[in-house]
Amino acid sequence: MQKLHILIVEDGRSQREMLRDFLISEGHRVMEAENGEAAVTTVANHHFDLILLDYKMPGMDGLAVLKEVKRINHEIDVVIITAYGTIETAVEAIKAGAVDYITKPIELDELLILVDRVAERRGLIRENDLLKQELGKTGVTAEKIIYKSARMVELMNMASRVAPSRATVLISGESGTGKELLARLIHQLSPRAARPIVVVNCGALQENLLESELFGHEKGAYTGAGSRRIGRFEEADGGTLFLDEIGELSPAVQVKLLRFLQEKEISRLGSNASISVDVRIISATNRDLEARVREGAFREDLFYRLKVVAMSLPPLRERKEDLPLLLDHYLEKFAAENGKSLRGITAEARDLLLKYDYPGNIRELVNIMERAVVIARNDYITVSDLPFRPGSFSGAPGGSSAGTLRDSVEELEKRLIGEAMAKTADNQTKAAEFLGMSERMLRYKLKKYDLKN
Repeated sequence: MQKLHILIVEDGRSQREMLRDFLISEGHRVMEAENGEAAVTTVANHHFDLILLDYKMPGMDGLAVLKEVKRINHEIDVVIITAYGTIETAVEAIKAGAVDYITKPIELDELLILVDRVAERRGLIRENDLLKQELGKTGVTAEKIIYKSARMVELMNMASRVAPSRATVLISGESGTGKELLARLIHQLSPRAARPIVVVNCGALQENLLESELFGHEKGAYTGAGSRRIGRFEEADGGTLFLDEIGELSPAVQVKLLRFLQEKEISRLGSNASISVDVRIISATNRDLEARVREGAFREDLFYRLKVVAMSLPPLRERKEDLPLLLDHYLEKFAAENGKSLRGITAEARDLLLKYDYPGNIRELVNIMERAVVIARNDYITVSDLPFRPGSFSGAPGGSSAGTLRDSVEELEKRLIGEAMAKTADNQTKAAEFLGMSERMLRYKLKKYDLKN
């Protein structure tokens, strides 16, 4: 776990020193401030990852300190220390930018869990920043995969760790979630980046054509084979072969693919000669391959060979935190491509776009945004430029676009929290992890929205 540089702001000396000694014993670097004014001066002159900030202090109170800290450096995480039973102050602080709160008397085990969560989150952010720097070095444009949600940050971090290896990768996810983009990212971050990534859609070709497509054939191997053909394995030699819709492979092709994974050799149709090729396999599926194995439609030994590393891309409805970034990105992209000067999206249209569940995922969002940009008549994309209207899909609670944007966001948040609690059988720990928030924050949201758990 990453060790943090922590500032404790507490006017009670004994409390401050107790927290200091405990956190130092856990390996963190700690500084102290006895009041708000000293805290602001210290923050201005030192780097901190986390501030434990007492809310009630003489002079400059915790809320004023929090706002000043965020003005100095908005990336510093702040946890408010508040007296038991004064949740209103904690809510006010969270609105002002605090990541969490803890009540007095402080339980050290609870404090440690809270600090560890902050450290884990900051570690993920740091790894993600390094990944984006690496993308810049390799020429991969980070704009191809737009994200900020915790699930996508974790997935991108895994991609950066997996890329340098030779391991096979199996990417699962619904259609349109960006499985090929993820495969290309892994390739570009790998030592094979100078060699090609060859893409084959296994579901788009008949069995005999797919076998020839992958492994090639000799002249006369079958009717119509008038000359030798080099297959995709040979084309990808030294690089990566991306097999999309891997679940559609016929039994015969599964056998030949398994042989390659075991022996690193292939043979063309119509030939018994073995050809050694150096190819990394990344495969993808939108089907339940484990179910296919149980049904006897997919070889179990091949399944485990393909999924040395398994990565699952979430559908867009489960990463709606990314929607604002995606909408702005594709607005700018398609406006530039079509020579249009659009200033943005109206509040009503944006509200609909944020509520929609996108069953077609990123692919559908791209289609909607390109269409909207092309037919927009004014400076803004409006509701009339969208292929749906208020109340035309279940994502619009109550079937109405009335209310403020904040109301819409809160309604969406309430729905997502309710779904997370249902999926985890009301397990707050699992639901909080699924939603990417602390249990304390989840408990606050449950109370706020009067959701029974």
